[in-house]
Amino acid sequence: MSIFDSMQINASGLSLERLKLDTISTNIANVNTTRTEDGEGPYLKKEVVFEESLKQVESSMAGQGTEKSFGVKPTEIRENTEDIVMEYDPTNPDANEEGYVQQSNVNMADEMIDMMTTLRTYDANVTAMNASKEMLSKALQITIG
Repeated sequence: MSIFDSMQINASGLSLERLKLDTISTNIANVNTTRTEDGEGPYLKKEVVFEESLKQVESSMAGQGTEKSFGVKPTEIRENTEDIVMEYDPTNPDANEEGYVQQSNVNMADEMIDMMTTLRTYDANVTAMNASKEMLSKALQITIG
């Protein structure tokens, strides 16, 4: 693994955490949305699904192809269809015949926890990226000096 590989891994982590923050922000903004643009029910919580980013590389010593990790990559943003709450509000224009309105399944406490976790993970990736840059800088000073 080279120093540039570690930077690429950290960059992919930063990109993923940014996407997660954007998704959390959208969830928070729509916490009270009972009707989406298409008119099909309440806003459903969005979740980022991701996986390890693997690439085929050829080993210089063995001459064989192996898989090597290059960080993470988002695979989809899916809607969570669990925990939709029905609230009694017959005056709401989105109420059904019995007077119940489907509420968004976004839980503000969960979103705030997710946001704090994501921010800390983002900070950890920044710290790791800065450490990689510092190691590269020191390596250059050793070779030059």
